[in-house]
Amino acid sequence: MELIPSERFKKTTKYVRAFIILATIGLAILFVLLLSLLMYAKILGPPPLVVPQSTLYYSDDGNVIGETDNGQKRYWIGLDTISPELVKATVAVEDRQFYTHKGFDIKRIGGAILADIRAMSKVQGASTITQQYARNLFLDHDKTWSRKLNEAFYTIRLEMNYSKKEILEGYLNTIYYGHGAYGAQAASQYYYGKDAKDLTLSEASMLAGIPKGPSNYSPLDNLEKAKSRQKVVLHAMATKDYIKETDTEEAIQAPLSLKGSHGTVTKKMAPYFQDAVKQALKTQLHLDERTIELGGLKVYTTLDEDQQHIAEEALSTVIPKQAGIQASLVAMDPRTGEVRALVGGTDYTASPFNRATQAVRQPGSTIKPLLYYSALEKGFTPSTTLKSETTTFTFDDGHASYKPHNYNYQYANDDITMAQAIALSDNIYAVKTHLFLGEQTLVDSAHRFGITSKMDAVPSLALGTSGVRPIEMVNAYGILANGGKKVEPAFINKVEDRKGEVIFERKQKTEQILDKDKAFVMTEMLTGVFDETLNGYTKVTGSTISSQLTRPFAGKSGSTSTDSWMIGYTPQLVAGVWTGYDQGKKIEIPAEKSYAKKIWASYMEKGLRGQPPKPFKETSNVVGVKVNPTSGKLATDACPVSRLTYYVKGTEPVEYCEEHFKKKKSKSAPKEEKQSKPWYKKILKPWG
Repeated sequence: MELIPSERFKKTTKYVRAFIILATIGLAILFVLLLSLLMYAKILGPPPLVVPQSTLYYSDDGNVIGETDNGQKRYWIGLDTISPELVKATVAVEDRQFYTHKGFDIKRIGGAILADIRAMSKVQGASTITQQYARNLFLDHDKTWSRKLNEAFYTIRLEMNYSKKEILEGYLNTIYYGHGAYGAQAASQYYYGKDAKDLTLSEASMLAGIPKGPSNYSPLDNLEKAKSRQKVVLHAMATKDYIKETDTEEAIQAPLSLKGSHGTVTKKMAPYFQDAVKQALKTQLHLDERTIELGGLKVYTTLDEDQQHIAEEALSTVIPKQAGIQASLVAMDPRTGEVRALVGGTDYTASPFNRATQAVRQPGSTIKPLLYYSALEKGFTPSTTLKSETTTFTFDDGHASYKPHNYNYQYANDDITMAQAIALSDNIYAVKTHLFLGEQTLVDSAHRFGITSKMDAVPSLALGTSGVRPIEMVNAYGILANGGKKVEPAFINKVEDRKGEVIFERKQKTEQILDKDKAFVMTEMLTGVFDETLNGYTKVTGSTISSQLTRPFAGKSGSTSTDSWMIGYTPQLVAGVWTGYDQGKKIEIPAEKSYAKKIWASYMEKGLRGQPPKPFKETSNVVGVKVNPTSGKLATDACPVSRLTYYVKGTEPVEYCEEHFKKKKSKSAPKEEKQSKPWYKKILKPWG
């Protein structure tokens, strides 16, 4: 008898076949989608592992002097410089299968789902270290399906393109440990005041427990909960055979010394200098603002901390608090251009405007050395004489005139030498020289000395009426100080990116742009500013501070109604000080007119303390002869004063001074006449 399947059986078979077919198709589609997803992830390549990190600034001796951040302390360090105890503790408590899974721990996910079902709520997490890293890098922490899908996609990309070591290093550098500390290094410094590489097992196990809930497990906020969490971490480490059970008890009982402050930079040092460094990063390295602020750079600067302290002290000591007047100081090594100290104002918190690098002010007579160097090139010598007297210069066929005057309207009303004109800061001599050379000559000379500020080719330019930046003037004097070699202000020696790779390193270039013999002659003339043997119709301009100076200096002061300057140097150090009011208010208080000189003298003396006095080394093609300062001729025994003056060989004076010799003879003549004249001539003399 033939068995005929029932209709029900046929129908069931049909459903099973349909289910198998649909399931196969579904699995095929799922496989294709998964394969496409993997291919797409591979095509996209590795996601950029860029997170905001603090940029650190170092002084020339390697000390951290400042940092930039957005309230998140982050210092990226390599996995090899993180305590092995912290690495093991993190893996043990956060992701035990980290080294074996491909980004997702399927067993852990299943366990978490079952736990959530039993509790009818979200009670257990299953995120791996890679998933957490993806979330920290690219996503927010919203609990939405779209965020979870994106997290999964980024997890795949991370696992496909980075090694486990790179992922773990990134995670440990980005995870949040509370109190604004991101990453193991920032957290170690905050909680314990030490580097991450120096953590003990007790410290590391405490730290590894914090990321689960920084507000709950911070030992500074809740030590009891933190200790409880520490036990969980230690037992997880023991389960993974990372430590022994005996180590667990010892770590729990070990005393902890908690700090609770971010100690990398306790106080921002040299804020004006650091602002100048940031500007250099923009203009010289062409880095954008975000990279500078949050790129995790290590910027090794030229700052000398001792010199900076001395500079700040000099300003604060000389200028009374609440005085209202402003000041700036720039100090450089003239041999390299390295900026050793910089102060851009009296109070950074009140005004971050950097007067050393940004303010454009009239330099006054400090521009004269650049003029007189050009004069040396055109045949002038320290003995070249011009008449110092009230003078009106006319132009445009008599339609325009210019009448400069000396300080306090004092004049020699006679010929004076260039050497004395510099020492006394004679304005008439300067303008006459300027017009003789041609007004464009000083403009060109200023540009050769590295000044980029716009200068007007007018008669008054010789007296410093075109504005310049203080740092430009200091750099110009540095070129004279080093014998005529080109230098530019340098703030940065080296820059490393967050991976420790060098992206910039300054290289010293040597280019002779001035005649070294004439540069030496110019320097020697500038030493006369402090030498009272050059006193004439007035005292040398450096006489008010010369008693404070204990070594050879070259320099020049300058003043306008609104600006006061002093710039000077030795072979090792060049510095310039400017004082004045921001809004161009006149300097009317007598004491304020002397601030620049006093600050400069104080800084230079203290800044060079401990270094042997170094004379300016004469070049091979110059000769020094003793001359009479007034006439500029070779001095004789009859001259009341003489000064060793240097000239380029072949330009030194050959004529002896006869003026004082004649006077000496004439002084003795009346005695002979007195003895020979009859008595009646004495009586009649008053009547002729």
